[in-house]
Amino acid sequence: MKNVAVLLAPGFEEAEAIVTIDILRRLHINVETLACAESRAVVSYHNIPLVADATLTERQAHLYDAIVLPGGPQGSVNLAASEDVVAFVTAHDNAGKLICPICSAAARVLGGHGLLKGRRYVCSGDLWQSVTDGEYVDAPVVEDGNLISGKGLGRVFDFALTVAARLLGDEAPAREHADHIYYPW
Repeated sequence: MKNVAVLLAPGFEEAEAIVTIDILRRLHINVETLACAESRAVVSYHNIPLVADATLTERQAHLYDAIVLPGGPQGSVNLAASEDVVAFVTAHDNAGKLICPICSAAARVLGGHGLLKGRRYVCSGDLWQSVTDGEYVDAPVVEDGNLISGKGLGRVFDFALTVAARLLGDEAPAREHADHIYYPW
């Protein structure tokens, strides 16, 4: 079974996180939520408290098949400000694992630390204008090597289904599930 870490920093965009977690788990992909904070309790962008499975500190040495970085104006700033998050992303990227930012996380976390490495990506709004090490593509989801980026909340189903299909190595289960939930993917 594939293992995915979803990084939750204070101010994370809850719908981007929850929809992605939901889709992956429905397709029998193991998801562990990691709080990028002192405790497992993290408050989202719209003040919804969530208790993560573990803290990033507790799992720093663990290698997952993919890591998901939800956005959120403050959430992505907090992810980008964390040396532990940057080290975790770097270790996974160097190991060829999937790096999956959505919304502002691609620009702020990866672009802000030279982690795009010339790869094509998408992010929300005009944040791409300050990124110098990647190639911005205006699309719902952009895949480039082990990087899968999503534009934002309105494209979270496209993002989550794409991540699931890549992890499963087969689009068929993701397409069947998209039909099951009445999503035209």
